[in-house]
Amino acid sequence: MAIRDRLRILPVRTRVIAAVCALTALALIVSGIVVMIWGRMTTDRRVLEDHQVATAALRHLAAENDPQTGQPWASADALLRAGVQHANLAPAESVMAIADDAVTWTAPAGVTLRPEDDDALIAAVIPVTGRTTVTHGHLSTAVTEWYYTVLPVDVPGQAGHAALVRVTDLTKEYRLHAPIYWAYAIVALVALAIIGLLSWLLVGRLLRPIATVRRTAEEITASDSSQRIPVTGHDDVSALAMTINSMLDRLEAAASEQRQWLDDVGHELRTPATIVRGHLELMDVTDPVEAEETRTIVLSEMDRMRRLVDDLLTLAQSRQPHLLRLELTDLVQLTDDTLTKATGLGDREWQLDSVAEVTTWLDPQRISQAWLQLAANAVQYSDPGSAVALGSAVEDGQVRLWVRDDGQGIEADEQKRIFERHERGSGGTGTGLGLAIVRAIASSHGGDVELESAPGEGSTFTIRFPLRGGPS
Repeated sequence: MAIRDRLRILPVRTRVIAAVCALTALALIVSGIVVMIWGRMTTDRRVLEDHQVATAALRHLAAENDPQTGQPWASADALLRAGVQHANLAPAESVMAIADDAVTWTAPAGVTLRPEDDDALIAAVIPVTGRTTVTHGHLSTAVTEWYYTVLPVDVPGQAGHAALVRVTDLTKEYRLHAPIYWAYAIVALVALAIIGLLSWLLVGRLLRPIATVRRTAEEITASDSSQRIPVTGHDDVSALAMTINSMLDRLEAAASEQRQWLDDVGHELRTPATIVRGHLELMDVTDPVEAEETRTIVLSEMDRMRRLVDDLLTLAQSRQPHLLRLELTDLVQLTDDTLTKATGLGDREWQLDSVAEVTTWLDPQRISQAWLQLAANAVQYSDPGSAVALGSAVEDGQVRLWVRDDGQGIEADEQKRIFERHERGSGGTGTGLGLAIVRAIASSHGGDVELESAPGEGSTFTIRFPLRGGPS
């Protein structure tokens, strides 16, 4: 199994913490390397400055008289001896004199660093003692890593070449920073451990809502979809929980609609199916009159079943986005057309209350369907010759389409119930889905249906929805 596949089977919490610790460790290692490089550079710069100071001191000594005789320096050997004796040496420094390719003077016995014992160093500096300029250099030998400076000594009137060689043991100088490096390593390990612990706690807290999402999803079943994820905070995980809750609401609503539709189909189609079956079973096929009567009943029930199916499909699709086909519609034309169609519903005194002279975005077929359904109800619950009025208006940014009748009116306790599925008013007939369809169409347009009625005084049904200047 590849490393990537092995990592994928680890918990998210472990992978996140491992990534955080790995990046932290990498940052600490890089920082440590930078600190070490900076320490070496600082040491090299300080050693160079010390050697420059020593060079200036020897030149100053050469410019003065011999302190023993009070006269100018008689020989290079005497100057070299004085330079070795007066050298100001640190613990990792030493000095020696070379004349005519041989070591002539060495540091006092109290100086622990003995460069004259390193043959490789002697062999490296002797060739440059004959130069007339100061020479600086690095040299790594079996003994240590050296930094050396060769200072040529020239006494007038004396032949040959001589030089004072000042050396620094860089290994010892670098070791001076070792306590700092160890302290850094300990602090880095402690910091890495603390970061790992805090990451474990923080990541666990951040992932807790995700674990809740998983548990809630496991608890949701086809029979119980009421579980929801508790939302706390305003971070991305909370937004995810809110999104999932919204999705669960939609799924639950869809499942509820599906169950409702199946219940409606089973409830409404069972009766006509039973009627059809009963008449067909009892029909005497040899009696033409009875066969014709049975045929009429069966066709009537089949028409009722078709109407029921159409109504149920309309209700089932009422929450779907494809239910509406919005068009920029002239309410004057829509009102006139609907009134013209309504006059064929029954012998009534059809009236027009008012007309809204505006255009708005709506589905003219669906609105006309709902409006005519209200007109059909008005005809059903009113007497022949009585007044039935239609009208349209715009008030406070709302389109209002109404049907008013002088019929029997509706009892107060029935006014809310009649908009539910399969509910009918007193003495009502039909499928009981008409007003539910009207409310669904109004709701799909962002509105609702209002009712004003009193027993014996007629009823006014009003479809209300927002006036839209664009196809939102």
